[in-house]
Order: sequence, then structure tokens, then C-alpha cells
Amino acid sequence: MRYLLTGEESTRLFFRKLEASDHDTWVEFFKDPLWSNYWAMKKQTPEEHCQQWFDKIFHRYANNLGGMNVLIDKQSGDFVGQCGLLIQKVDGIEELEVAYSMMPQHRGKGYAPEAAKKCIDFAFTNRLRDSLISIIHENNVESQKVALKNKLSIEKHTLFDNNPVRIYRIKI
Repeated sequence: MRYLLTGEESTRLFFRKLEASDHDTWVEFFKDPLWSNYWAMKKQTPEEHCQQWFDKIFHRYANNLGGMNVLIDKQSGDFVGQCGLLIQKVDGIEELEVAYSMMPQHRGKGYAPEAAKKCIDFAFTNRLRDSLISIIHENNVESQKVALKNKLSIEKHTLFDNNPVRIYRIKI
């Protein structure tokens, strides 16, 4: 669990582990058509996608592969999204990714760059790796802006899970 930010805080956000009781809130993420614009996935209902997400996160938690943290707005108590550090394999190389996904109603409010910055600082302060990546679909301009805002630089174009992506990297 060394990759999780459970109990950590940023200026506006509190980080906690994903819980089974978050399912009904997070399923709304999958009802927004924007999320599926970037990732080629099999046709499923929002509920099926959400359950698959939860299964992957809980598998990560159980196997020390990192995982997403729920982001709670400290002032309103709103569930604004998820962000975390994930062990990923890209082009055959194990990497540590900073990943983020925001609820539709909370996009464009600066939560993603704030949460990603906290994850980056956490990883480097705790010497988890000497570099981090973000895996971003080549058409996801908003997520690319988040990476650039946090001083990640584009390193390469590749395929990840059969999707055309850009790999952004930051080093200590």
C-alpha cells in the first residue's frame, strides 16, 4: 500500500481509498459520454464499466500495484474524482503512472492538476521512483494540459491497451 495517499491532503482535497459504497457515485462517471471518447473498450453498460474499474482498483490494492484515491473536496464534501499512482507496463517496461479522472461536474476547476501534483510530490518525497509517467490518449487535450501544467514533458507516442497514447514523463 506504499503507493496510496490515504489520509493525505492538498489545498482543497482529501485523499482516501476507494470503497465499495462509492459505486453508485462513481457510476455517474461512466454515464458521461466523454470518458469513452478516448479509450477503445468493449461495449458495456455504465454499471459494468464501473464494476470493472472497482475490480481493477481492489486488485491493485490487494497486490501493492498502487491504485486510485478518491478525492473529496474539503469544503463541500463532494466526491470530485479519483487520482493515484499506478504500476503500469508500457512497451514492456514497468513504470509508475500518475493517473486522474474527474467527475463531469468537477472538470475544469483545477482539481486534476492539484491532485496530480500531490501524487507527484508524494512519489518523489517517498523515493518511490526517480521518474513518473502519465499515459494520455492522443486526443485527450484536457488531460495533456494537466500533465504539462505539472511539468511533465511528452516523451513518446505508443500504443497502450490498443489505444494511441502519448507518454508524458517527469523526473526528480
